[in-house]
Amino acid sequence: MAIQHANDATISDMISSGITLVDFWASWCGPCRMFGPIFESASDRTSDAKFVKFEIDETNRRTPAKYGIRSIPSILAFKDGELVEARTGVMDEETLLAWIEELKG
Repeated sequence: MAIQHANDATISDMISSGITLVDFWASWCGPCRMFGPIFESASDRTSDAKFVKFEIDETNRRTPAKYGIRSIPSILAFKDGELVEARTGVMDEETLLAWIEELKG
């Protein structure tokens, strides 16, 4: 499944239905750049969740503040618009896919 890109104006619609993983990241963040290809590969391997990237920058401050994002990468899992879990830091692809399986249950 293709990765979508969100900002403060579009995030609510993107997380409103189903399981959605949102990767909060920044282009200057080394661990974020390491996690990006893992997130993308996992999105190609599953159709059970939506994958959204949210770049934290000067124009997108409201959403990270709303969810208390203090370090990146932070991956937030939503079910039908409700935050169900958050994880911080780089994880490998198998851990990410296993997390999606847990979220489905």
